[in-house]
Amino acid sequence: MNTVLPSNHNNKRTVMGFYFDKFEARQPEPPLPYSAVTEGIWQFLAVIAMTLGAWYLWWRWTQSLNPDALWYAIPLAVAETASYFGLGLFVFNLWKVKDYEQLPPPANFKDVVRPDQAEDRPIKVDVFFPTYNEEVELVRLSIIDAKKVTYPHPLELSIFVLDDGKRPEMQQVATEEGVGYLTRSSNIGFKAGNLRNAMEQTHGDFIVICDADTRPFPTILEHTLGYFRDPDVAWVQTPQWFFDLPEGKRLPEVWGRYLKAPGRWLGKGVEALIGEVRVGEDPFVNEPKMFYDVIQRRRNWANASFCCGAGSIHRREAVMEAALKCYADTIEAQVGKQSKQLQKLMGNAELDSELVQEMRHQVAGEEEFTPYRFHVSEDIYTSIVLHADQDRHWKSVMHPAVESKMLSPQDLLSWTVQRFKYAGGTLDIVLHDNPMTRKGMSWAQRLMYGATAWSYLGGIWNMVFLLAPLVYLFSGIAPVSAYTGDFFKHILPFLIFMELAFMVGTWGIAGYRSKASYLSFFPVNLQAIWTVLKGEKIKFPVTPKDRQEGNFFHLVLPQFTVIVLTLAGLVYASVQYFVLGNNAYSLGGVLVNIFWGLNNIFALSGIVFAAFWKPEEEQQYNEVIA
Repeated sequence: MNTVLPSNHNNKRTVMGFYFDKFEARQPEPPLPYSAVTEGIWQFLAVIAMTLGAWYLWWRWTQSLNPDALWYAIPLAVAETASYFGLGLFVFNLWKVKDYEQLPPPANFKDVVRPDQAEDRPIKVDVFFPTYNEEVELVRLSIIDAKKVTYPHPLELSIFVLDDGKRPEMQQVATEEGVGYLTRSSNIGFKAGNLRNAMEQTHGDFIVICDADTRPFPTILEHTLGYFRDPDVAWVQTPQWFFDLPEGKRLPEVWGRYLKAPGRWLGKGVEALIGEVRVGEDPFVNEPKMFYDVIQRRRNWANASFCCGAGSIHRREAVMEAALKCYADTIEAQVGKQSKQLQKLMGNAELDSELVQEMRHQVAGEEEFTPYRFHVSEDIYTSIVLHADQDRHWKSVMHPAVESKMLSPQDLLSWTVQRFKYAGGTLDIVLHDNPMTRKGMSWAQRLMYGATAWSYLGGIWNMVFLLAPLVYLFSGIAPVSAYTGDFFKHILPFLIFMELAFMVGTWGIAGYRSKASYLSFFPVNLQAIWTVLKGEKIKFPVTPKDRQEGNFFHLVLPQFTVIVLTLAGLVYASVQYFVLGNNAYSLGGVLVNIFWGLNNIFALSGIVFAAFWKPEEEQQYNEVIA
């Protein structure tokens, strides 16, 4: 479909297709195949790695702390301990795969409810496209694909555009495509409020939640409604797949551009040793396969896979029932609080039942009824409410196969906005309505949600891991009593078995880029932690679907500063030990911290380069006008 590019490209004064048109033929990879043998090897190696890690930490705390630099040694040991605890949660998360059985698509409404609720009629499904300021022609593409959804049995499928932007042009697109258009007078509750408004005006048994750029495959309902044959399944999440990720260029081509024939030969030599290398591939590490195919999928056994918004299918009954219970609980909590305050004023006298009932009516009138919680992370918050329902024990399903395609953030600003929302929203929930202490959760669910929350605190100890080698490189002061054979005897087995374990545990998915992204994420993590601790509300910025133009170097100044300082420290320490023979340094200490520093540099360099990344078409255009 041809259209004018979004407004930030209008200065090019050209009419052309969307930038992702050339990727339309791409197909997602199948989910990772399950292997009982691989799983057994992973579990065996993980147990060994965790045991060696505990041994290493015991040695760190009891025998290795440098008594002359406890100000340095203790914070690093605390960071290592916190990281090890997070590692344990991650191992628990990845422990095993137990997919739900994919049952045939139900033919009738009575196939997806309890016998006492059965009606002999076709299933009704509503597809929601919440939108605010996204390009209307982008939303049209999503609508067109939603209209192509097929199903082997009679089905009442209704598609709705939920336009919080109140745009006449968006309404016109909905009319032209023959789908519903819903808007409202205010934008209270943002996306969650938009969904609530739509639920009040629609009647589908199931709701498919899409973002403005989510383009469902024709099979999405045929492959997922079968899970709802279990009347306790509340929602099914499908993996999010970004079909527009840059493929990058092969290393021989990139080096050949600058070094001609020698560069091409050198690039081929490197690839012969370590395999295919692509420069510029997925610059913001947006590939979600690790998250959906490994982390989320392996929460199925614990009934702890949470909803991630786009690409999810919800049972209306579950959302409404949980919302009603939460609404009632909130009212009773407010009435109880006000009653205690009033009793104190009245000398602890018993309150009249009619007065309490009047208070209940007043609170009910002031409290918002919210099927989807009014929160920046409304998807995970609603998941917590449903998982904690002690009467129904609602189930969630992580469907392993991709059933839709969507667009990835195209610049560092969009990436930062998205990551800040994820981190800040999750930490805000933990601070105000902690799922680990919420009634109704199983112990496994608590640990799974705890793993998510703990990961967003990682910016604290990651910052320590980035700064710690600088202390030694510039001063020669070590956090351990000595970099001797005893040090290597304890740390190397742990590190080796940990890498082997996760190499097997995430077989088929490269893990280093995810670990590097997590480390380079520390400034956004710290900002989110500080924002939540200050009591500031996490805002609802819409993640841009168009590339934002500008200089984004300011967003990576912390990472760039660490890289520069580390490079300077590597040079300084090398000169001090190898040239000047400074006795404050040791060979073991210099080698350990050089390796540590280089790892930090490589991990952070990706996000720094991403600040300057531009799509190939934009680079070519700039070269032409130059």
